[in-house]
Amino acid sequence: MTSPMFEKIALVGIGLIGSSLARVIHRECLAGHVAISTRSETTLARARELGLGSSYAMDAKEAVGDADLVIVSVPVGSSGEVAEEIAPALKQGAILTDVGSTKASVIAQMQPHVPAGVHFIPGHPLAGTEKSGPDAGFAELFENRWCIFTPLPGTDPAALKKLSEFWRRCGSNIDTMDPQHHDMTLAIVSHLPHIIAYNIVGTADDLESVTKSEVIKYSASGFRDFTRLAASDPTMWRDVCLHNKDAILEMLARFSEDLASLQRAIRWGDGEKLFDLFTRTRAVRRSIIEAGQDIDVPDFGRQAVEHPAKG
Repeated sequence: MTSPMFEKIALVGIGLIGSSLARVIHRECLAGHVAISTRSETTLARARELGLGSSYAMDAKEAVGDADLVIVSVPVGSSGEVAEEIAPALKQGAILTDVGSTKASVIAQMQPHVPAGVHFIPGHPLAGTEKSGPDAGFAELFENRWCIFTPLPGTDPAALKKLSEFWRRCGSNIDTMDPQHHDMTLAIVSHLPHIIAYNIVGTADDLESVTKSEVIKYSASGFRDFTRLAASDPTMWRDVCLHNKDAILEMLARFSEDLASLQRAIRWGDGEKLFDLFTRTRAVRRSIIEAGQDIDVPDFGRQAVEHPAKG
């Protein structure tokens, strides 16, 4: 057997991303020891029941001691607090990374607490579902998905190379970006779609002319797809909105302008403009499928997942 990449990996936070990492680390034999830490006693107990780690601790400092790789997987608003807490226990030469979907804010929160000699490499795996908690994770979550790094000036190339290889063995493709560019990109491809979904589901819930039972009954007409996004973790998305505010507001302004243009086309019966827009956006969907980021089967693959073939 080949030796593990790291003698010890510490996972601070064991939700969807953390628990998926624990599973793929075990499957690929990427660490000799996996230490798990979370502030919730109930969550920690569940992680132990699932056998996700080698050791378990409520105290994050205890978990990260002697760890070669520390992965912080908490809501972005808690990143600085966690970094300050674990800083005294981080060993020289360790790699410290995160999985937050905003990078400029996370860097501003965490970097001041990182001790000299510790390699801080901010990261963001573009993978997830609407589910959360240690039971939600699965080892295949990162396969053929992107993991983006936003390395700081002076980042050690060897540390970046090793962390990149770790994520490749988890199944991810690797890219690097400037933190501000990352935040603007994610504002349009991830943050804005979730915000729109939350808003549409909230609007439907507030409607007096349509009962809630009708909303649920007829949801297969498209509303269901919004509810999947709107079921995502409220704490995580609250923090995303607060910590990527400028980029999100810029994308919302652009979206509002385009929505007003669409509204005018509908009002004035401009069928040509509507057809052109729908044709252009359909091509985007096809490009996503061709890039291997989704599957092209009826009903977005739900039938295959919910009703697997018997054999």
